This record gives sequence, structure tokens and C-alpha cells, in this order.
Amino acid sequence: MNAPVSTNVGLSSAQAAARLRRDGPNALPAPHRRSLLRIALRVVAEPMVLLLVLASTVYFALGDAGEAAMLAGSVVVVIGMTLYQEQRAEHALEALRQLGSPRAHVVRDGVPRVIAARDVVVGDAILLDEGDRVPADASLIDGVALQADESLLTGESAPVDKEPGGATMHAHTLVVRGHGRAVVTAIGADTAVGRIGASLRELRPEPTQLQRQMRGVVLLFALLGLASCLFMTIVYGMTRGDWPGAVLAGITLAIANIPEEFPVVLTVFLAAGAWRLAQQHALVRRSAAIETLGAVTVLCTDKTGTLTRNRMAVATLVPGTSASAGGAKDALLRLAALACPAVSHDPMDLALKEATAQMDDAVLPHVHEYPLSRALHVTGHVWTLGSDERLLACKGAPEAVATLCRLSGAERQSAHASAAALAASGLRVLAVASARLRSGAPDALPASLEAANLQWEGLVAFADPLRDGVPEAVADARAAGVRVIMLTGDHAETARSIACEAGLDASRTRAGSDLDEASADELAQIAQHTQVFARVRPEQKLRLVQSLKQRGEIVGMTGDGVNDAPALMAAHVGIAMGERGTDVAREAASIVLLDDDFVTIVRTIGQGRTIYDNIRRAMRYILAVHVPITGLALLPLFVGSPLLLLPLHVVFLELIIDPACAFVFEREPPEPDVMQRPPRGLHARLLSLREMLHSLSTGLAMLGVVAAVYLLTERQDLAEGQVRALTFSALVAGNLSLIVLYRTGNTLVETLRSRNPAFWAVAASSLVLLMLVTFLPALAPYFQFAPPPWPLWLIALALPTVIAAWLHLLQPGHAPPAPTRSFELG
Repeated sequence: MNAPVSTNVGLSSAQAAARLRRDGPNALPAPHRRSLLRIALRVVAEPMVLLLVLASTVYFALGDAGEAAMLAGSVVVVIGMTLYQEQRAEHALEALRQLGSPRAHVVRDGVPRVIAARDVVVGDAILLDEGDRVPADASLIDGVALQADESLLTGESAPVDKEPGGATMHAHTLVVRGHGRAVVTAIGADTAVGRIGASLRELRPEPTQLQRQMRGVVLLFALLGLASCLFMTIVYGMTRGDWPGAVLAGITLAIANIPEEFPVVLTVFLAAGAWRLAQQHALVRRSAAIETLGAVTVLCTDKTGTLTRNRMAVATLVPGTSASAGGAKDALLRLAALACPAVSHDPMDLALKEATAQMDDAVLPHVHEYPLSRALHVTGHVWTLGSDERLLACKGAPEAVATLCRLSGAERQSAHASAAALAASGLRVLAVASARLRSGAPDALPASLEAANLQWEGLVAFADPLRDGVPEAVADARAAGVRVIMLTGDHAETARSIACEAGLDASRTRAGSDLDEASADELAQIAQHTQVFARVRPEQKLRLVQSLKQRGEIVGMTGDGVNDAPALMAAHVGIAMGERGTDVAREAASIVLLDDDFVTIVRTIGQGRTIYDNIRRAMRYILAVHVPITGLALLPLFVGSPLLLLPLHVVFLELIIDPACAFVFEREPPEPDVMQRPPRGLHARLLSLREMLHSLSTGLAMLGVVAAVYLLTERQDLAEGQVRALTFSALVAGNLSLIVLYRTGNTLVETLRSRNPAFWAVAASSLVLLMLVTFLPALAPYFQFAPPPWPLWLIALALPTVIAAWLHLLQPGHAPPAPTRSFELG
């Protein structure tokens, strides 16, 4: 049995750790994940592997056991490499799932903490606030105006009132109003959701638009490969009468044409790219966001905590009386602190508690709370002072508190002038009011703050400095063609001051109310020419996002509250705050900032552009590299020579192509101008017609070099095995040269100097293996090679390299801009 737990103290760290070991993590049965065996079976069913097995079988039938065994061994190598790549992507996705797990607010060792929901244990005291997902089944101990959306369980959309004293808060339901404390009674599979959630194991993520496009491309190339395979087999067999050789020729051509690298590139790049972004404190919840990041033209950002540090400190106190002594300021500070809830994560509440922490004040019994509402930006708390007196302390927006206090015209003007002066200095300003109440039954309390006889006590101003690097990040965004718009609920003068510090144009600051009053056309004009909006509500953010989208802008939107969810979902890229954001905002967003920093957003845009650029580089390389391989497989058909390429040769080439796609291009550094060029179009696909033709022509040029090496060496007094070895060596050199051609860098020197250890590892290992299979007597016969003269071998390696360098010179800006033609790959 678990001992009762105080919700004020909670479990100790040792108790929580012991219960976690005993009961396991607070998690539903994991969604279906591919085991190593399942991945291996899928790999074995790949067309390329099946073709290699078929080729090995043909060799056995022809009595060439050595060639068959070598080819069978290559099948194992190919499967091993694919398994490694798949597992690498799987591990990256699992790490991202762990980062993206829901959070829970608990009390441990008497201190409120934020932990992963999976670490919640039975007996934990949890704190629930508006916008939170309940992490586990729990019994509600106390709460204020708490309502929960239990539609996940009941299907009823109406929120359910939750009364303290034992009401059950069900795991995964949503707190839509109020706040409270509860004690966990069940976790994981023992919760109500866990008992009926077995179907969650069968959920599958939907493929992205880019993945659907690639499936179409793979299908197209597969059909072309099958057709060319049949053509090669029939023509070869009919013209030469060698049907076993014809089957091998057809299989070789099919292997050369199968574009199995396309899905590998997308799987590895999107998974590894998302992991890289997570390392930059940006958790990608939907891989489609990576595709969209580079296209963002407008970035709508919050001020507090995103542009600023969100670490408030009390900066200035302005008592409402004529007294200026420290006692009046201390009294104002005490009242402001009493207007805060006992447990709060609000930065201004934390600042007030920190400012009064050293004051030797008695703890007052709490009586009642007047929560913040959409209509009234003021909150209040009632405390018992003595046997016959209570104190109502409230704080909120200065204009709202001034109205509640019924200030005279002169008093109101003076208060507003003081608030405006403080806000103009970049300070966040709250007004404080109080009322003395007679003790009695709770029903004797004022029904609302409007009904209380509140007295104006003064203003409290808070400093929230700009984050380091924000002005530079705004400048970077502007250079990248991304317009930054600041949306804040703060006073206009506060917004204007911070905007100027950040480098935004605050000359046309508009209020959120202007958006309500504007027509659709007027709103479009406001959105086009305004960078700073103050006193903005969540529904106004949504309208602004919709207006920007109608103008053809690609919108990135930040948010943290429950009511921000519609705007986050409406934006092309929703960005939720990870530290202070609600679970609802995190679920609605496609990216979660783990540090809530604007600098991270801009850095993420640059990273997203780089990932997309590298995917395009890999795709262009794949198109180019298959041309010389296919051409060399077809060449004997037209010149009447023996087969040059055998299945084992193509496998060797794939051992270069696959790592190049999965590792070399994925690790390519960004182009120097990645944040100096305008965003690509949202609907622009990977490769335009011009880029496809460029890649194919580059591949044809490399085919011409390899064919020239073959024709020239065939005229020399060389054995057939030497000619094949020299031609294949030229093909390998051409393959490596194509990698260099599509790497980052506008010149060959820049490309070779750009840091990418994976390229040098692939190049060095390829050349070493090439030397072994060419010159080592134990291996050369399996490839039907004979050691060629060293000078000719070096020339065969050098010619493709020289041609690639020449092609590089012809294309000084070889990384073309994003495609704009309507005829595109995919």
C-alpha cells in the first residue's frame, strides 16, 4: 500500500524513483514499431535484393559456384547496409518521440517541477492548469472553476465540471478551464484510457506530400527499368543466342535502373534532419514542416519569452498615494504578491514572489480566487486578515483596474500617463488594487470584481530584457526574405520599445482592436504594412494568419496558449513554445521550440533550407549517376562486345551510391547564401525540368568519358579482363566525381575544402576496395578483372576527374535556385 501523500510536499525523489522502478513508466503500450526481423524481411523483399538473388541462382545454374557465392555474399552486405540505415532512422525517430513526450507539473520534495509525463508515478501530487493534458488518472484534491474536456473517453464535446474532494481526472483528458491539484491513482495501461487504448498500437503516420511524390517517381523508374530489362534480355538473346547471358544482362540493367536510393534519401534525411533540428532546440513533430520551413515568407512571433528572456524582475514601483517612502512601496509590493495564486508558473507572479521572499510576513489563509477572464484582464485573491476582516488583492491591465476602481477623470489620466511612461521604457506594467472585506460566509463575498469596492494602490513595472542575438536574428530573417511580425498582448508602448530594440519597424504599431474593426481588404493592407501589433488576442492572431495566407504568404506562427491552437494549426508552420507552452499548443504545432528562443526559430529556417537543399543534391546525384551505369550496361548491345557490367559490379557501385546518399549529402554544410536568398515557392517540387536535364546531361558527359576509356583501351593490346577493369575503374572514378560535382561550394576548391568527413571516408574506402578487386589475385577473378598496367589505370581514374572539374567550372553557381517550372520531378 502507498502511504498518503501531502499535495503540498508531494513524494520525495527517492520515493518516486522506487515507484517508477516498481510500476514502470507512465506510458500506454508503445505504438507498433518495426523489429529488426521485420525490417530485414522488408529489405529482402526489395526488388534489387530479389534481382541479386535471381542473378546468384543463374550463376549456380551455369556452374559458376564462385561467382554465385560472391554475389550471395554481396546480398548480405546490401541487406546489412540497408538495415543499418533503417535502424539509424528508427533510432532518430524514437529519440524524437522521447523528446516530444507530454510533460507534467508535479510537486517533488516540496518543490513544483516539470517532468516527462512517462515519469509520473502513483501517489504523485500533480498541478493542473488551463491547457494541460492530465498525465494520469488522478483524484482531484482542490481546484478553482476546473473543467475538463473528456471527449476522448465519452465522445461528449461539452466540458465537464470537476469538483474538489475526489472527482476523477482521467489521463489524456484536457483541462479547459481553471486550475487545481490532484493525486495520481493509476498510470499507463491501468488508466481508463489505457484499458481501452489497444487500438493505438495500430496507428500509422500518414506519408508526407514529398514521400507520395517520391513513390510516384520510384514507380515510374521501376517500370522503365523493367521495360529496359525485358528489352535487353530479348534483344541480347535473339542476336547472340546466349539466353543465360541475356538473363544476366537483363538483371544487371534492371539493378542499374532501380532507384532504390530515392526512398532511402527521404527516410534518412527527414529523420536525421529532424534529429539535427532537435539538437538545435527545435523539435519537429511533423516531417512536412521540414519541407515547408524553407518557404516561409512571414514569421509571426510573440514577444514575451520569444524575443525577450521571460525572466521578469520587479523594476519599478509607483504607489498610488502621495507618499513616496519605502513603506508605501513595500505595501504595494505585498499587495501585488497577494494577488498571485499560491502556485504559479507566470513569470510576473514568480518575480513578485521572489521580490517578497525576504519579507517577514505571516502566511495568510486563502479564501477565494477571482480568475482571469477574456472579458476582464484582472485576477484577484481573497485572504483572511483576522477574525473579522478579509483582504481582496487584485492585479491586471492598468486600464481594466482603473475602470474597476472607478477613478475620476484626472486620476485615470494620471494613472494612464504613468503606465504609458513606464511602458515606453520597455517595462511590463500591472496595476494593483485592494479592498477590505468583512468576514462571513463565502457567499458574502462580492460576486465579481466589478462588485467590489476596489481602491487604486499603484503600478508595478517589470523588466524583461531582449534575448541575446535577437537583433542579429531579425536581420538574418530580413536578409532571407522573411518578414517578421511581432504579436503581443502587451501595451503598445511596451511592444514598440521592444520592437525597436529587436530591429523591427515600430512606426506603424497597431492595436488588436484594429483587426476586429477592419474589413477583409483593410486587414490585408494592415497585415502587409505593419510589423508590430499590441493588445492582440488569440482569435485576432488567427484572423491575421488567414489574411496573410490569402495574400499568398507562407506563414510561420508562434504560440503557447490553448487559444493559440487555431492560429498554430492555420499557419503553414505552427511553432509552439516548449518551456511555457500548453500541451494543446504543442499538439497543434508542427514544431516545438525547446528553449522558446526567437534566435532558434531563425536558425531552424536556415537548417530547414539546408536539409531541403541536401535532399535536392542527393536526388540530382542519383539521376546523374544512373546514366553512366545504365549506358555501360547497354553499350555491349550496340558494339557487339561481351558484357562489361555484371551484377557484382553494380553491387560494388551501390556500395558507393548508398553511403553517398545516406551520409555524404546528408552531412553537407549549408551554402554560404542559404539565408541571403528569397524563400522558395511552397508548391515548388524537388527538381525542375531544367535541373533534371542538367543532371541527365552531366550523367551523359560522364558516360561519354567512361565509354571513351573502354573504346580506347579495347584498341590496345590488352586482355578482356584488363579492358573491363580499366572501364570499371573509370566508372567508379566518375561516380566519385559526380559526388563532388553536387556537393556544396561554388568552386571546386570551395567544395573540396568544405568540411565533410563522410565524403573522404567514402572516397578513400571506395578507392581502396577498387584497388583490391582490380589487382588482388584472390578477388579479381570474381569480377572478371585482370590487373591492368598502372599508368593506364591511373589515366582511367584521372579522365573522369578532369571532366568533372571542367563541368564544375562551367557551372560556377552549380546549386541552382529552387524550381519554378511547372514540369517538375514528382
